[in-house]
Amino acid sequence: MGKVILITGPARSGKSELAETLALESGKAVVYVATATENPNDQEWHQRIQQHQKRRPQDWVTLSVPVELSTTLADAKPNTCLLVDSLGTWVANLLEEDEISWENTLFELLETVEMVAADMIFVAEETGWGVVPAYPLGRTFRDRLGSLVRQLSRICEAVYLVTGGHVLNLSVLGSPLPAPKS
Repeated sequence: MGKVILITGPARSGKSELAETLALESGKAVVYVATATENPNDQEWHQRIQQHQKRRPQDWVTLSVPVELSTTLADAKPNTCLLVDSLGTWVANLLEEDEISWENTLFELLETVEMVAADMIFVAEETGWGVVPAYPLGRTFRDRLGSLVRQLSRICEAVYLVTGGHVLNLSVLGSPLPAPKS
C-alpha cells in the first residue's frame, strides 16, 4: 500500500491547497482525480473549477471521475500520487444508490485503497458540525460522508484537519476511535 493521506475540514478552509502542496512534495507524477462534473448552465460552479485548475501545475494529469473511483485507484501506477478532490462530491454523485449498493461501493473503495501501491491524498468535507439536515437526502449525504471519512481515516498514514486557516495533524494530536461495531 502506498502512502495514504486524508485532509478534511469545512468549505473554503484550504483543504485542496494543502492537498496540492503535499502532492507536489511527494516528488511523484501527480494525477488529479476530479469527482466533480461541469455544468455549462452553472457559471459560478465553472469558476470554482477553473480556480482549482489554475493552481495546478501543467504537468499534472487530470481525470474526471464522478463515480468509478475504485476502478481509477486500482489502475494507478505505483510511482504516482493521486489527489482525489473531493469525497463529498463523490458521495453526492452516488446518493441515488440504495443502502446495500452504497455499502458495497464503500467496501470496494476501502478495500481498493488498501491494495493500491500509489500514494493517495483524499480531500473530504466535514458536514456534521451543524444542524441535522431537515430532509432525508441531506441526512443520507451527511451520514454516508461521515462514515466514509471515519473508515478511511483508519487506514491513512496521516489525517489533517484544515480549519480557520490552520492545519492540524490529527494523527499526531489524537488517536483513532475503535472500529464501529456492526
